[in-house]
Amino acid sequence: MSDESITARIERLVTEEKELRGREQEDQPDDAALEKDRERLSAVEVELDRCWDLLRQRRAREEFGQDPDDAEARSAEGTKSSACGGRLQGVVIPLAAC
Repeated sequence: MSDESITARIERLVTEEKELRGREQEDQPDDAALEKDRERLSAVEVELDRCWDLLRQRRAREEFGQDPDDAEARSAEGTKSSACGGRLQGVVIPLAAC
């Protein structure tokens, strides 16, 4: 996966995150829709962390003369947001879905 494809994935996720946050107000009267959007928002946040982590790994490898393609996406458990909150309970969007 190239830096460009990771960056494009980040941009799509940020757009979705903004849409979900905007819908929170609209969903207030509908508990089911609100819960569904909150679950998806949690998944998006974790995936954003994973994408940013992979991009940082790739850039660090390149900076130090290593092959950026050797960088590997970490699991949700290996990224900051899941370690701090554990919100997804095993639900992860694979980076291969980019």
